Amino acid sequence: MRVGVISDTHMPVRARALPAACRDVLAGCDLILHAGDHADGASLAALRAIGPPVVAVHGNADGEDLRRALPASAEVDAGGVRIAVVHDAGPREGRIGRLRRRFPGADVVVFGHSHVPLVERDAGGFAIVNPGSPTDKRTQPHHTMALVRVDGGRAEAEIVILERDDPA
Repeated sequence: MRVGVISDTHMPVRARALPAACRDVLAGCDLILHAGDHADGASLAALRAIGPPVVAVHGNADGEDLRRALPASAEVDAGGVRIAVVHDAGPREGRIGRLRRRFPGADVVVFGHSHVPLVERDAGGFAIVNPGSPTDKRTQPHHTMALVRVDGGRAEAEIVILERDDPA
């Protein structure tokens, strides 16, 4: 199973649409996760139109309409792996332990907010993933997303570097 992970798209403020490379990766996935800061409902509708099921949470920059429509956190089973999604994971110090305690049933926690891509795993195999942003890299050198591959009840995550195009 392939799980496409994005966050912090801030559309249409930072971009009119997702970059084509991001849309292509997401279209080839079995599930899409969005860790918040969509910016408006139209961008969420466009994400859902890509095809695979979407699990999304709201972020701090999302308006009232999205805050009412989306939860602050979510959990989903993906091929026998439990993945939690939340927008803000708090400060870097102690983050992996804090997320393990907050989501005790999860194997992986996906988060956003910082726009800083990250894949980190503890000694017990618990993983945290921040996909960065496909549309607003801030101080990062690249626009990014993440891909989580689930096989045999085990998840492997990687950051995907996107070449930014000018979406239509």
